[in-house]
Amino acid sequence: MRIVHIAPFEEPVPPRKYGGVELVVYNLVEEMNGLGHEVHLMASGDSKVSGNLIPLVPKSLRAMYNQSEIDEWRNFMKVYQIPKAIEMINKIQPDIVHNHFAWRFIQFERFIDCPMYTTIHGPITSIHERYTYADHPEHNYISISDNQRKAMPDLNWVKTIYNGIDVSKFEVGEKEDRKYFAFLGRVSPEKGIKEICETIKKTKHKLVIAAKVDTVDKKYYDEEIAPLIDGKQIKFIGEVDHKGKNKLLKNAKGLLLWLNWEEPFGLAVVEAMACGTPVIVNRRGSMPELVVDGKTGYLVDTLEEMQARMDDVDKIDPEACRSHVEKYFSHTKMTKDYLDLAGKIIGS
Repeated sequence: MRIVHIAPFEEPVPPRKYGGVELVVYNLVEEMNGLGHEVHLMASGDSKVSGNLIPLVPKSLRAMYNQSEIDEWRNFMKVYQIPKAIEMINKIQPDIVHNHFAWRFIQFERFIDCPMYTTIHGPITSIHERYTYADHPEHNYISISDNQRKAMPDLNWVKTIYNGIDVSKFEVGEKEDRKYFAFLGRVSPEKGIKEICETIKKTKHKLVIAAKVDTVDKKYYDEEIAPLIDGKQIKFIGEVDHKGKNKLLKNAKGLLLWLNWEEPFGLAVVEAMACGTPVIVNRRGSMPELVVDGKTGYLVDTLEEMQARMDDVDKIDPEACRSHVEKYFSHTKMTKDYLDLAGKIIGS
């Protein structure tokens, strides 16, 4: 099968540090290529994949522009490069296009001489997304959780395919090495990092935060989060690469998340469980689809309940966490699901 993936280009594929979508795309490209398919990836020029890389921009936007410039350039380049992408797709003549570029590319589907399906990687909240999707309800939409569909249930949702990781790249830590709780992701109000810090301060536990601070969240970090970080009970280590992520998670008692939004997936949740690390998170978004309450972590309804559950993490079997990920959230299963769906779409 000849497949073209078109990815965002804020980050390279794979991402050097933070970048969930780019990591999912990388796992798909590498697995499909390894299975013998002809894979083409449209992404930033500093991406490194085994398939054919088609650079839409010379380098990832975060590598080209500083924090004050990136928002404006991001919005411009995502539109400016679409004609080039269409031209290259029609030259390659693939069997199918896998769009990870969200709403911007869907409206140009009629200019492409092959079928296309789109994975919606984020929450459907902006007016641009809702208007575009509503105007193209017949498009082949893929959700990354069943909960994600609730925002626009009448779209042509062809399948839910959970994000997958290469489980072999994550290590299960030893019980005696687990000294702290962890937060992994992005510093933002919707991720609930402030609530987690305030809850930790009511206990004797320690918290290590590995997180990206984006431009839009800089004020929130400076005013709300930085004053809570004392370097002792709460440590902030910034963004981490895969090696740092693996070390953080395998040595953690548990991963803590408090969602103030409808999280459509949560790659950090799966990565933590792959390290045998239980997850304590509130019952929002996709979390009930990812975490098995009492087996791979705890689903809670209040911060007081989260605090109480911190003392129960030793009851969770690390091997049960890892087995759960191997069964439902591996990159091999994810890739098979996408290939099976591509075959059905092409056949129809």
